[in-house]
Amino acid sequence: MSISCLRVHDLVSGDADPGDARVVLVDRLWPRGVSKKFFAHDEWCKDAAPSPDLRTRFHSGDLDFDEFSGHYRAELSRGDAAEAVEHLASLADDGPLVLAYAAKDTEHNHALVLADVVRGAS
Repeated sequence: MSISCLRVHDLVSGDADPGDARVVLVDRLWPRGVSKKFFAHDEWCKDAAPSPDLRTRFHSGDLDFDEFSGHYRAELSRGDAAEAVEHLASLADDGPLVLAYAAKDTEHNHALVLADVVRGAS
């Protein structure tokens, strides 16, 4: 199973190449400043993104990355988010998968947590 995480802006600018991987946007909101016609992606999986409340708490500094990760993992274990994880796992079983995200921080973002959860779901 091959799952990688790439910034949407890097994909659009050509700084990152997804190769033959299926590209899935995993943000709840469309990435700011990105035209839909220039972002080549296969799906938009909003249900895999953190809840608006959790995202707000993380970005405002109320939660550090470890706290955010724990809460996010809990969200991913239930409801529509759990179904999204299963869907992403099935996509990853079929071939390379890129989880595309808009966050500037490439080391502390929800896509990294999501990728780890999806790997564990297979």
